[in-house]
Amino acid sequence: MSIAIERRILDLLAANSDLTSAELGEAVGLSPSAAHRRVAQLRESGAITGYRAILSRAARGDPSIVLVNVTLRDQRKETMAAFEAEIVSCPQVVQCFLMSGEADYMLHVELRRGETFERIHRETLSQLPGVTRLASHFVIREVVTR
Repeated sequence: MSIAIERRILDLLAANSDLTSAELGEAVGLSPSAAHRRVAQLRESGAITGYRAILSRAARGDPSIVLVNVTLRDQRKETMAAFEAEIVSCPQVVQCFLMSGEADYMLHVELRRGETFERIHRETLSQLPGVTRLASHFVIREVVTR
């Protein structure tokens, strides 16, 4: 498979996963059936792991967004594994990133109407295994870059 065509298909699907095989094929110079086969190969190889809808903030209930830096007591494998095992069950945490630098993790937290960050901070985040420090940053506005 041509790496240039593969890269172009991946870029196109990343921008718009609703593209049909005909639209993809036209954009990369392949027939619809060849484009369909290439996408299937990319899924089989693990380059494409799935598709999902990206919901607008309005569709998600206009949540407030808080980015939280988390510092653990240490970086032992057991401490990190315990934290990661628990963080996945926190419904307000949309994303969790292992970081380099001062903080160990950065969380993307979304607060729905009626939820307070104080409650989530006190009852959920500060109770996670190994947490010694939480530094919260409230998002004022998202600047869309893509």
